[in-house]
Amino acid sequence: MTGPTGPALPGLPGGPTPRRCLVMGVVNVTPDSFSDGGSWPDADTAIAHGLELAAAGADIVDVGGESTRPGAARVTEAEELHRVLPVVCELAAAGVAVSVDTTRPVVAAAALEAGAVLVNDVSAAADPELLAVAARTGAPYVLMHSRGASAQMSALAVYDDVVAEVVAELAAARDRVLAAGVAPDRLVIDPGIGFAKNADHNWQLLAHLDAVAALGHPVLVGVSRKAFLGALLATEEGPRPVSDRDDATQALTALLAVEGIWAVRVHDVRPAVDAVRVAARLEAARRASG
Repeated sequence: MTGPTGPALPGLPGGPTPRRCLVMGVVNVTPDSFSDGGSWPDADTAIAHGLELAAAGADIVDVGGESTRPGAARVTEAEELHRVLPVVCELAAAGVAVSVDTTRPVVAAAALEAGAVLVNDVSAAADPELLAVAARTGAPYVLMHSRGASAQMSALAVYDDVVAEVVAELAAARDRVLAAGVAPDRLVIDPGIGFAKNADHNWQLLAHLDAVAALGHPVLVGVSRKAFLGALLATEEGPRPVSDRDDATQALTALLAVEGIWAVRVHDVRPAVDAVRVAARLEAARRASG
């Protein structure tokens, strides 16, 4: 099996030094993702959207073929491959740095062969075979915290101390990843905002990302349009609709960038790129002034 063939990612081995927090743009080739499910229902529309995200400044385009929203049902491996591979292949051929959002080793391996450069695993390293794929190929691997499959995760959002428990569970999963042969400098950590966590859990984790970063790996955070933002902005009519959460997303994106997060995962790329550029310039001014 060959390794990833696309551009090396900033901030990881072989890649350039990042000038700012990276922006990962989302392409869900699904009918049922919580934000944009059905918006890019086939390869042609998904490829076009991925190219738009890259043109808008996305450093990475994350392609997924299976919804991971709470309560979502699984699709077959064959269907996930059908959705993902043509999109990964065309985007990689166009020079886009593509990550594959999957929990299946066969899908990850096929996507890497097609030119993807990163594996984004939302299963908390549940499948040893997926770890073996990352180890064999040398692909950067995102370890995200979660509990259970999508259909069960809401019931598992029970913590005495969410920060301590998430960090401990990530540390244990990290040890499994490294034992499987993934190089430490190829590992990225994601606290899994919204995955087996309620709104208060999410805010507590965001307030203590230094504890996640203390694990010693780059940190990726995905908050874009998620339910806890809808709850924060709720009116008497109910939570803020998914389609109207981008301003809150960008505010949080800027704050995360100031904190030194390696990358943010977002749906609306252009304002996110603006936000992280503003944050980088402010940080540069602070450094210059001593």
